[in-house]
Amino acid sequence: MMAAPPSRASVPQISGHQNTLDGVRAVAALAVLVFHVAADAGTMARQTPGGWVFNAGQVGVPVFFVLSGLLLYRPWAHAALGGRNAPATGRYLAKRAVRILPAYWALVIVVMAAAYREHLTDPGAWARLLTLTHLYLPQEWYTSALGPREIGQAWSLSVEVAWYLLLPPTAWLLARLSRGGADVAARARRQLWGLAGYALATPLLTGLMFVDGLPSQTGLWPIRYAAWFAIGMALAVVTVWARLEPESSAARFCRSVAASWGACWAAAGSLLVICATPITGPTSLSESPAPWTSQLHMLLYAACAAFFVAPVAVAAAGHAMLDGLLGNAAMRWLGKVSYGVFLWQLLVIQTWFDLTGRLHNGSLLTDLPVLAAASVLAGAACFHLVERPAQRLWNRWADATSDRRDGAGRVRPSPDRAATAPSPAEPR
Repeated sequence: MMAAPPSRASVPQISGHQNTLDGVRAVAALAVLVFHVAADAGTMARQTPGGWVFNAGQVGVPVFFVLSGLLLYRPWAHAALGGRNAPATGRYLAKRAVRILPAYWALVIVVMAAAYREHLTDPGAWARLLTLTHLYLPQEWYTSALGPREIGQAWSLSVEVAWYLLLPPTAWLLARLSRGGADVAARARRQLWGLAGYALATPLLTGLMFVDGLPSQTGLWPIRYAAWFAIGMALAVVTVWARLEPESSAARFCRSVAASWGACWAAAGSLLVICATPITGPTSLSESPAPWTSQLHMLLYAACAAFFVAPVAVAAAGHAMLDGLLGNAAMRWLGKVSYGVFLWQLLVIQTWFDLTGRLHNGSLLTDLPVLAAASVLAGAACFHLVERPAQRLWNRWADATSDRRDGAGRVRPSPDRAATAPSPAEPR
């Protein structure tokens, strides 16, 4: 008796909200929080036995970048493979701005008012910080190379926002590359080859970090992180391909990876242990990395993030184990408030250590529970007081605009749900 052909119920979800990805975001956000607490408590710098393990919390950065590549490129991948219209660039950018800027601006205002009052009347300082260009236009009063120490984690937000701006032209170029494909499979393969070339910018820019005469901020240029975003973008292409052709090699790949989620996570865990060691860079933030450790950092952290995210990204809806582990109510809630946790955690952490007088001389056993709870509460407050109201105002305006267009006899476009996916929280 012949087996029934695969149905669309057995292929990845490529639209709508995915609870398990909220769980991925929550895991990454908590890892980043632990890393920041361990760094400011001095756990790694003091070479506390086993303290090097907490260096692995940096994996949150590639995980969040992979998630952005997956969720935000997916509509363009769907369009390039022939399944829908491409997103409107203006609408996409407006949604990103509404999702990112109000909460970030609230943090900047609080930090400036509380810690840098002498610069409140400096328009240049405000312009740099509010536009997230402070990373590339440093000022003498910054307390670190990443800007004011209370928002040092925003370096990765600056990178991500720059990637947001570059995504529409990047997607256009990839779509042009894939047009020569005769069918979905051929177009998808062209996309994947294009993304492989795109990812090569990472080792190139990482090497340029150590060229004399180039700016010290070279290592923070967005294109250096192309490989991390490209992993998510490649997953977007593969999942769309599988959805459009449920009997394709892409669909078989997705089913195999989803079924092997345990093996993938074991591989991610093994890589994470390696990443935590000095082989991918010094465990102290005050030490400078070497060229080969920097290259390994980008490569191994990318592989770790890929093994962690891929099974969740390619799994069909209703995967029992993944839903139970990552899609439960607690993980969904943590994922929802993770952007606020990211924004406010350094202010919370550094205020705590300043008040207790134990900066770089703390204890994870006592400090971590307090700071984790305080950071999550700050994130939840940010979500309910700033993020959600901003989203509601945007939705009302967008609905009113669409209604006016409908009244003028124009066709109302379908909303791009993927472009409204929650923004990942970023570590410093």
